[in-house]
Amino acid sequence: MKYSKLAVKILEYEGREIYYDPVYHGRNLKIFGIDNDPTKVIEYIGDRFVEKEYELVFFDTRGKYPKEKFDTIVKIEDNKPTGLDPIKMAKEDILNDLYTAATIIQTIYGLDRSLTDKLYSDILTGKIKSVPEAAVSKEKYGEVIRETYTTLDEVFFKGEAPELGKSILVDFGSAHSITLVGMAFLILAAAVRDRRNSLIAIDDAAVLFYTTPGSAAIPLLIQPMRGRVTLLGTRYVVENLLNTPGPTLVLYNDPDMQSMIYEANGVPQGAMRKHVLKGEGAFVWRTTQTLEVEFGKLLI
Repeated sequence: MKYSKLAVKILEYEGREIYYDPVYHGRNLKIFGIDNDPTKVIEYIGDRFVEKEYELVFFDTRGKYPKEKFDTIVKIEDNKPTGLDPIKMAKEDILNDLYTAATIIQTIYGLDRSLTDKLYSDILTGKIKSVPEAAVSKEKYGEVIRETYTTLDEVFFKGEAPELGKSILVDFGSAHSITLVGMAFLILAAAVRDRRNSLIAIDDAAVLFYTTPGSAAIPLLIQPMRGRVTLLGTRYVVENLLNTPGPTLVLYNDPDMQSMIYEANGVPQGAMRKHVLKGEGAFVWRTTQTLEVEFGKLLI
């Protein structure tokens, strides 16, 4: 079989090389495993894409990725300024436009459409220049924002917006507030959503899927786009990831977890559901007519 220039060798079996090709198999690869296995596989694939002159954008919930591979490090911590104010970022052209900023605030604080439109109008006219200003506004949207707005939010939006270079590591490893993590993930996902020639890695994807802002961010990064590949690594076998389109790499896990993954991918019971041992992988992918499962040894 002839692969594209983006193909990466991921497994070996009895002298045969098994490749993941985003062009042929799908541009979103889900990686299910335990311990550091998904992280190691993502790092390995990332290195291969660097060789292909792709930029890396990694969202890291565990703080495990080597920082020297990235020219921008965005570290998210509780009660520390991040500069990730979507209104200011839109004015600095880090986000596409001011309406994107308004919809981010809508998602984070649960504004309805009419309140979002009013907020957008006030942002356009310069009445509101930041999220903290929106939070203290006497308008109805300010009242709704204040229902969940905390001092952690206040500090979060302070500071200068980060300059996002070619390769970005977003380090959530020191953050304890899943709310802040979800907010940062959505804002930064919106900032990089249109990048081409990029490998985006989300680890742990199930953790980042957990909040409303996080679940809104994932679709921005998995929409098929030429010149972009997305890796979704996780240690949790959860429905929202199982139902995400794209091929799956099954790593070592408990038998019932492997069974759930096979079941979600439509793999029939029998020989195609081979138990994956430590150091092995099962690559599950579809064409328009067939379902394929390829087994082999990992290259990490």
